[in-house]
Amino acid sequence: MCGPEVIETVHRRIGRRALFGSLGAAALTVATAGAARAEPVVGSAIPAGRLVDLTHTLSPTFPVWPGSEPFTMRPVAAYELGGFLVNELSYWEHTGTHIDAPAHRIRGGATADILPLEDLIAPLVVVDISARAASDPEAVVTSEDIAQWEREHGRIPDRALVVMHSGWQNRLAERAAPGFGADAAQLLVRERGIVGIGVDTLSLDRMNDREYPAHTAVLGAGRYGVEALANLDAVPPAGATVVVGAPKHAGATGGPCRVFAVTPG
Repeated sequence: MCGPEVIETVHRRIGRRALFGSLGAAALTVATAGAARAEPVVGSAIPAGRLVDLTHTLSPTFPVWPGSEPFTMRPVAAYELGGFLVNELSYWEHTGTHIDAPAHRIRGGATADILPLEDLIAPLVVVDISARAASDPEAVVTSEDIAQWEREHGRIPDRALVVMHSGWQNRLAERAAPGFGADAAQLLVRERGIVGIGVDTLSLDRMNDREYPAHTAVLGAGRYGVEALANLDAVPPAGATVVVGAPKHAGATGGPCRVFAVTPG
């Protein structure tokens, strides 16, 4: 749409610092808007309640899986030239708060663009292992954690998204991190009718587990995963509804998505 000469003109007229300063201010406004801000949900199939943003703001400094390229953004058009601001984005699919489609792990598995819409709005189940994970980065969600959650809150609802709250949202750059254990992942796909699992880390599995049993169990069963969730401490363990705004590019193995919860009351 815009060649190098236009980009150079943009840089001369408004300056890189001014442009990125304005973008940074906009990003800061979004990031500090308040995860637990109450907003009414009207005229929708989504139940009324308090909205909680479970999505990290994506930027070039956001941690990525080792070996992945970081997110980049550069201006390609400006208000002064044509009246519109446009950025070019570059990122690997599994960057930021994102979805893992079955095809990410399973040859021939479903891609994100064909996931059923009804699977992207689900009861939210939050399994909190943050106390254990605080001193043990190798901690995992176990089948006993699932059993304990059900003793306190009842059986996991049908078609739920079950997520791990490890307290890791501000520790994503660390090279060890909790995840779902194989036994818990297998229980959820074999004995509970879940749509998927999610984590507040960069991987559904423990970061150092290169057998990837949770990925294999969940994606292999045709369910999806959501990684790098934020603000799980702002939603209750039971009773909320989650909405996963999955990407829809053809053949998507995953991609950044906007995830939010609607909490009761």
